[in-house]
Amino acid sequence: MAQTSSRDRLEQALARIADPKGEGVRACLTVYAAKARAAADAADARAKRGAALGPFDGTILSIKDLFDVAGEPTRAGSKILAEEAAPAKADAAIVRRLREAGAVIVAKTNMTEFAFSGIGANPHFGTPGNPRDRSRVPGGSSAGAPVAVADGMCEIAIGTDTGGSVRIPASLCGVVGFKPSKQRVPTDGAFALSYTLDSVGPLAKSVAACAAADAVMAGEAILLLEPIALGGLHFGVAEGLPLDRLDDTVAAAFALAVKRLDDAGVRVTHETLPLFEDMGAVNAKGGVSPYEACEIHRDRMARRSADIDPNVRARIARGCEISPADYADMVRERKRLVQAMDARLATLDALLMPTTSIVAPTIAEVADTKVFAARNAAVLRNTAIINFFDLCAISLPLPAQLPVGLMVIGRNGHDHRLLRIAAAVETLLGR
Repeated sequence: MAQTSSRDRLEQALARIADPKGEGVRACLTVYAAKARAAADAADARAKRGAALGPFDGTILSIKDLFDVAGEPTRAGSKILAEEAAPAKADAAIVRRLREAGAVIVAKTNMTEFAFSGIGANPHFGTPGNPRDRSRVPGGSSAGAPVAVADGMCEIAIGTDTGGSVRIPASLCGVVGFKPSKQRVPTDGAFALSYTLDSVGPLAKSVAACAAADAVMAGEAILLLEPIALGGLHFGVAEGLPLDRLDDTVAAAFALAVKRLDDAGVRVTHETLPLFEDMGAVNAKGGVSPYEACEIHRDRMARRSADIDPNVRARIARGCEISPADYADMVRERKRLVQAMDARLATLDALLMPTTSIVAPTIAEVADTKVFAARNAAVLRNTAIINFFDLCAISLPLPAQLPVGLMVIGRNGHDHRLLRIAAAVETLLGR
């Protein structure tokens, strides 16, 4: 994916990770220097003899701390798991596929404990500073991923997205983040938050890089993103909940992006979606992911709740208050609403909304648990809609004083077309 040697690019990445003035110690929890050098040298040797494994061969990659790597415990940002988890017997499915494509895995990146927050703070291993303003959070739960990408510690970072954990940090840190249709990328060997909602996606500096990583993880061929003309496409701006209480920076950047799309010949309509209210009624029973998180962590909560991040512990505890009957109702109602939303979006080429309603809060302000809860709800609000309705979506960076994301949304299974559209929007709006 690049002209210079994989080893040279790897050394630059390792130097940035090791820089004592940088965020490497907080962004990267495990650094695979020796193994990465061997993988980069092997990729360069293949390239030299004309036997490259494909366009991904030699790409410098990081993976979120919740993916299994054979022979080591999977921490998922938790000191409990760091102490208690047995070494993984095999690589996660996506790690295996990435290695088979020639990826050079340089590090495991920091994350919110158990992936259960959109802020990105971690009291056990530190909170990586936002690349635009180190006093601000990076977003989560894939907190180290966007910092590693933005700061040149890797070329592509792999995260997971249950309610926005790829798109939120991408938005708050000014990079691209893609959440695929859930069924396309296997989650085997990824420590679960919600079996129903978890998905795996990449963060990078371009749509093309995200598309390449997505293809490898989905077991597909990497294809060039064919140009798509924006003129005549029909984009809907999601009215109501997604535009409620936007901060001034987000509101201004989003409005300008919509205007530029309209000026480019996109047919932009403002769409009222009562299905958002139906979603709210379902989630009023407590939500699918909190219930499933409680099922996963019930034993740890009983034995070592004091050792869990208090903000994460509180969310799991709320999930434990949901009855099995209410959970069954939520799953059944969600299935019906997923089908209804798919039908509602059939006439649109894409749906638009701001990725997050606010810019990145400061690390200091979210030290207060009440402020944390409010800011966490604000950053998760829009992205969680996509997981609930089983859609695919990508966050693109917008020009602004602090990073803001434009979320472009497609129907389930329409990932390739969405990526082509996103590439055209990226070109129009500029980097």
